[in-house]
Parts: sequence; structure tokens; C-alpha cells
Amino acid sequence: MNLNQLYYFKTLAELEHYTKAAEKLNISQPTLSHSIAAMEKELGAFLFEKQGRNVVLTKYGRIYMFYVENALTQLELGKNQIERLVAEGGGHVGLAYMTSVGTNFVPEIIAGFLDDPQNKNISFSCYEGNTKTLLYNLKREKYDLIFCSMVENESDVEFIPVYEQGLVVIVPENHPLAEKEKVTIQDICPYPLICYTRESGMRRIIDDLFVKAQIMPNILCQFEDVNSMAGLVAANQGIAIITDNPSIQNYKVTKLEFDTPYSKRMVYMAYVLNRYLPPAVEKFKEYIIQRTKEK
Repeated sequence: MNLNQLYYFKTLAELEHYTKAAEKLNISQPTLSHSIAAMEKELGAFLFEKQGRNVVLTKYGRIYMFYVENALTQLELGKNQIERLVAEGGGHVGLAYMTSVGTNFVPEIIAGFLDDPQNKNISFSCYEGNTKTLLYNLKREKYDLIFCSMVENESDVEFIPVYEQGLVVIVPENHPLAEKEKVTIQDICPYPLICYTRESGMRRIIDDLFVKAQIMPNILCQFEDVNSMAGLVAANQGIAIITDNPSIQNYKVTKLEFDTPYSKRMVYMAYVLNRYLPPAVEKFKEYIIQRTKEK
């Protein structure tokens, strides 16, 4: 059974006449008769019965008509939705990003894009997650674009550097280091470290800092998001190396400059190579690239 047969069945049920239905469908009457007979054979039930020169639905035909109408309605809705998403001047962008860029960078870049009157009809869906999860869902088409850390050996994904984040150290307000303006990795090594999980792109950066310094960190707890880390630091349970984030102002912690040659983290825009991007997504991608060049 195919989609044409469903349209043939629905048209015949509405017009109740083979000749009229064939004319409306722009097919021959034998073609229509053969199609209906094939459907009835596949279903194992008669869908129509003669009534004078017309045909009407049987009990089985009325039951099947309910499902055919629902199926064709859903297909039409789907077609309309796709047309809306790829329409020139409109469309939709599925965007996901690391929590650390969700406070300022992402809102600013979306706002700048939507400030252009030509983009006012483009909508966004936004999600947060760690780099590993973001890439997994990007490749499964849940998202169009993501902002994440660089990941090696992802040959089917394009990574474009777009934003550089500074790293800072946060300590409890009454911590011995709180009086300092800046600290080195040697300064912080004696204290328990509250860290990102191993799935986070930041974790690889932090691990690399300690490897370069030939120091073994004393990791107390691991979290996916900076707010949980800041909360535990505020509870006087340790210190943390994080990306500089305005949200930490909500916690009773002291932010210290991190005095190390590697106190930056690059954020990348990533998308799947050779995958079709709808016009709205392509437009937003090019906006980000151009904005990065200008800065």
C-alpha cells in the first residue's frame, strides 16, 4: 500500500463514484478500480459496496476511512511545518550550548541576530549540556548548531572558534586565599578541588593544567554545571577553577584571577559536515562567523 492509494481511497469515499473520482484524480477508471481492489486484497476486507450507480463505504471502509483521514491530515501538517521551517525570511534554529556560555554569550548573539528586521520571523529552541552530550545529540539531528569545546577525532564535525573565555578560581569568602588578587596553580594545589566531570570539555583543560605543572589535584567532587560547583565552594567545601561567569555573583564566593599561561578556554561553534542546513540555520551560522571575524 502506498500514499497514492490512500488518496485514491479517500477521494472515492467522498465522491462515491468511480468515474468522478478518477477524473478528479486525473487517472483512468481501471487504474482506480485496480488500486482499490489491491487495497481490499491487502486488508482482507471489502471497503466499498455498490448502491445503484454509486459506491458507498462498507462497515470496514468506514472504520478504515477514520484512520486514513487522520494519517493524511498528519502528513499535511508535517508538510506545512517543513515548509514553514525552510521558508525564506522565516524558519527555526535548534541551538545547544555549554552552560557556561548560556548567561551572556548566547543571549547576546541571538539578540544581535534578531535585531536585523530580516530575521524577525526566525525562532529558536535552546538547550544546555556538556560537550559530550551536545555532540552526541548534534550528530543525531536533535540540534542544528552547538557551542562546545574542541573534541579530537570528530572527522564528520566542523569546529569553528568563536569565543574565548577566561578561567578564574573561586574560593569561599573566608578562605585563606580570599585576600589575594591572583593565584597560581601552586597556590591552589593544597586545597580540595571541586571540578567538572570527565565528560566536560573544561575537565580536559583543567587536567592539562595540572599535568603541565606536574601536580596531582585533590579532587573532592565533580559536577556538570558551574552553579553546583559555586554552591559547594560557598559551603566552604573546597575551591574551583571555572570559566568566568556572571552567575557566580549569586554565591558567597570570592573570584580570583588565575595566574597561568593557559588561563583561557576557546568555545567553538560546531555542526555536522555535509548535512543540509535550512536557510535560517545557514543564515545564523554565517552571522556568527562574520561576528567572530569582526571581533
